[in-house]
Amino acid sequence: MAASRFVDQLNEQIGHEFAAAQQYVANAVFYDARTLPRLAAFFYAQALEERNHALMMVRYLLDSGATPSIPGVAAPVTVFDDLVAPVSIALEQEKRVTEQISALTAAARELGDFQSEGFMGWFLKEQTEEVATMSDLLAVASRNAEDPENIEEYLAREHPGTEQPDPTAPPVAGGAV
Repeated sequence: MAASRFVDQLNEQIGHEFAAAQQYVANAVFYDARTLPRLAAFFYAQALEERNHALMMVRYLLDSGATPSIPGVAAPVTVFDDLVAPVSIALEQEKRVTEQISALTAAARELGDFQSEGFMGWFLKEQTEEVATMSDLLAVASRNAEDPENIEEYLAREHPGTEQPDPTAPPVAGGAV
């Protein structure tokens, strides 16, 4: 069974992951309303990914004999000053989640909870990718704030939506994809 302090922190992280999913839905809706389908699709997909991260954590707790809790989340930001703001919020969110995941991993190590530390390894790798992706998208969006079609073209080229599921990813509660 996972260490109780780790379980408490992971349950808190489940809330952070669901909050991230909600923020990404808000970002997607913002772009969808402005007829920017690639940006909208990108953030809808990110929302599903964050939801699945939460459900991976739920599955881990269930498999470990611990009780998952599903905390409520604060409302996402839904009003943005410009086309760049949602991406900027996304990058800050990914940086914050990286700190949270690192703290969870450190807690597991400190507690000698090697199974939980191993579980967190995938999330560390994932956060490196997420921060890099959002950093690149923010650079492109900032350069092309006045020409959003260039941002759309970048996403079509660099993130066509054909990525295959990561076979090393932890299982998701409910078998969700």
